[in-house]
Order: sequence, then C-alpha cells, then structure tokens
Amino acid sequence: MIENKIPYKTYLDENEIPTAWYNLRADMKVKPAPLLNPATHKPLSADELTPIFCEELVKQELDNDTAFFPIPQEILDFYKMYRPSPLVRAYCLEKVLDTPAKIYYKFEGNNTSGSHKLNSAIAQAYYAKKQGLKGVTTETGAGQWGTALSMACAYLGLDCKVFMVKVSYEQKPFRREVMRTYGASVTPSPSMETAVGRKILAEHPGTTGSLGCAISEAVEVATQNPGYRYVLGSVLNQVLLHQSIIGLETKAAFDKIGVKPDIIIGCAGGGSNLGGLIAPFMGEKLRGEADYRIIAVEPASCPSFTRGKFAYDFCDTGMICPLAKMYTLGSGFIPSPNHAGGLRFHGMSTTLSQLYHDGYMEARSVEQTSVFEAAELFARSEGILPAPESSHAIRAAMDEALRCRETGEEKNILFGLTGTGYFDLVAYQKFNDGQMTDYIPTDADLAVGFAGLPKVED
Repeated sequence: MIENKIPYKTYLDENEIPTAWYNLRADMKVKPAPLLNPATHKPLSADELTPIFCEELVKQELDNDTAFFPIPQEILDFYKMYRPSPLVRAYCLEKVLDTPAKIYYKFEGNNTSGSHKLNSAIAQAYYAKKQGLKGVTTETGAGQWGTALSMACAYLGLDCKVFMVKVSYEQKPFRREVMRTYGASVTPSPSMETAVGRKILAEHPGTTGSLGCAISEAVEVATQNPGYRYVLGSVLNQVLLHQSIIGLETKAAFDKIGVKPDIIIGCAGGGSNLGGLIAPFMGEKLRGEADYRIIAVEPASCPSFTRGKFAYDFCDTGMICPLAKMYTLGSGFIPSPNHAGGLRFHGMSTTLSQLYHDGYMEARSVEQTSVFEAAELFARSEGILPAPESSHAIRAAMDEALRCRETGEEKNILFGLTGTGYFDLVAYQKFNDGQMTDYIPTDADLAVGFAGLPKVED
C-alpha cells in the first residue's frame, strides 16, 4: 500500500496503463458506513470477514485511507492483453443527433468476456491463488461477471462455481456456455443445491430469481467448503477499487487531448462500472480541484437510488451476508425479469450511496423500451451492439446531447460503454418484435421490500 497521495499520473506505465488502483474513499470527507455483523449489529472486523473473502481483499475492503494500491505485476501482465481500453469520440452519433455536444465513451467490451468485469475478476482470482485456495464461488446476473471470473480462474488454474440468476440462465444460454467452456460450473439460482436456495423456492415458488438470491447461495457454498472463498463482481469497496483503472485511463486520455468532460454518465446496478469510471473525477470534485456533473442511470424496474431508502440492509435475499448502509429496495425485493440482468440488484455500493446522499452525484431511472431505442440508434450509428446495461448510460447521454441541441450548449459528455450485447439477442429480438414491455413497481410493491429492512440504530 502507498500511504501518501501522489497524483495519478505517477502511476502510468509506458503504455499508459495505470500501475496502481485509486481508492476514492481516501478523499471522502464522510466515509461509507461500516459493514455490520448481522447478529450483533457491530462493525465487522477483518477476522470476521476472512472466512468469506480472501485476506488481501478484506484489507482492501476495509481501508478508507490509503489512496493508491500498487497493482501486482502478474495482474498488470494480464491487463496488457486488453488494456488500455479505447476512449472513443462518437462522431457519428453526434451527427445523427444533430447536437453541438461532443460525446465520448470509454469502451470496456474489447475482451472475450465482453465487459469491464474482467478488471476485478483477475484481481480477485489472483489474490485467491496467492492465498493457496482451491477455488471461488460467485453469483452472476446477465452473465458478464461469471464469464469474466471463469476466464480469470482458467488463467490461474482455480475452480469456479457460478450461481446464475434463473431468468438470465434461461434468457442467455450462450453466455452460460462460455462460462462452461472456461471450466466453470453454472447453476440456475435459486436452486435446490443449497439450504438458502431451497428456502427461497419454498417461499417464492416459480421465482425468476435475483442477484440477492444468487449471492446467498454462493456465500453458503463458499463458507461450507474448505479451500473456497466468495468473490463478488460489484457493490463492494474492493471491486470499485479495481475498477478505478477505467477512470484513471479515461482521465489520462482526456488530459492528453486537452479535454475536460462536463457530464459523466454511467449505468448503475451495484456500482462497479460507475464507481470505476468516475473515481479520479470524483476525487477532484471532493478535493475542490474541479467540478463535474455526474449521473447514475438505473432501470425504472429496479430503482435503488431514485426510489430506495438509505438504510442498513442485507446484501442478499437469504439474509446471511453482512449488513451494508446503502440505497436499497429491501433484500426481499424481487425485481421484474427485465433484460438488463446486471442491474437487477436491490441495493447499491455503500461508497456511491454515501456520495449520492451527500449530493455529489445525481440519479435517474429509465424504462426498458426507451433504453433499447437508444441502444438501436447507437448500434446503427457507431457500429457496436451495446449491452442492455450500458444502454442505460447511452439513453441518458443521448438525452443530455439532445438538451444541448435545444440550448445550443457545447458540452463534453462522457459515458461508460461497459460491454457488448452480442449475448443479449433474445432481448433485442423482443424489442424488434414489439414484444418488450415496461414494468415500474408501485409504491405498494416497494413497501413489501422496505417492510423487511432490519432495525439498526445509527
């Protein structure tokens, strides 16, 4: 760990790949609330977390003060296969929208996993291997995280057990087969393989599952099998730390061409890509060195930021994980089976939740059909078929660009293109056939989830 706060440019190698991750929490005046033991409601210690997570990852999870963590050489060598990822100006989209705004996107889909998830997957797998573990367990929604982790585990010779949200398991069979090709076992969740899975199925027969359900199953398997640990693709502080490589590269590229983004937009499910993209920019904002308008975009069907409560809640549906203070819809909330599987988590990163609560960023929710309209226009103009998750950011970026057309403002708009949608063709088929619908939970629907929030004294 590096104790002093050195400018990020110090940590760029000759290929302009960051050699250290940036810990945004080090610059936060109000730190994220600590994880709590669900039984005692006391802050969790490192000793309590090590049976679940790898030892080095626990240190990263709990460290609120160290600004930069050097990236191990083995991870840097892996990154060089696909990093730095391109920062692209969307000239063709600008022309189609007839906007004076300049639109840029950071493209994280230029690897076989098809998304930004590989940035943290290789890090977490590396620390598991370094600790001498046999394997890891995890959950996956759309399948991007599971794919990335299966690739990382194959590279390092680790066993990989994936619990995939049932609706995505059925909607995306080819994503499932990529994971299996890399050696992972893939189980639809909730399943009959775990006690918590059987309990959820008994209480919710025929459920299509959720990330909260899959997390519960993966944690149970990890804690009951010696030599295994649980790893998570979003939400956690350690994941946002690893994903900061996205923002660090982006800022370096902008500095090189003398451009400063005015608006930064990312899709928001658990917070990994958004937190990674905004990290160095938010750091400047927190230190009073620059100002940016930062927008989180989430599905209207799972509106954690825009309609959730800022409270302590379980990170999983089975209520076996630590309590996190976050914007949440309640761990019992089962979102509708929309096609942005990676955004179906009931809560949000504690770091991003605190920043949103303190007014450093905005949030908006968008409906599914509107998202796919934006995805189709982007594909036709820029030539990349975007993931449904990424398309939430595209929708907001297009809306901001159209607003600039109305006002005549020449804003620089940056959004994160977190991955490709080539395994999401069932969703595109539904949209093209006019069969896609929008679902927005009622206040009564949300009240059910809120009713299950644990009572925790501040």
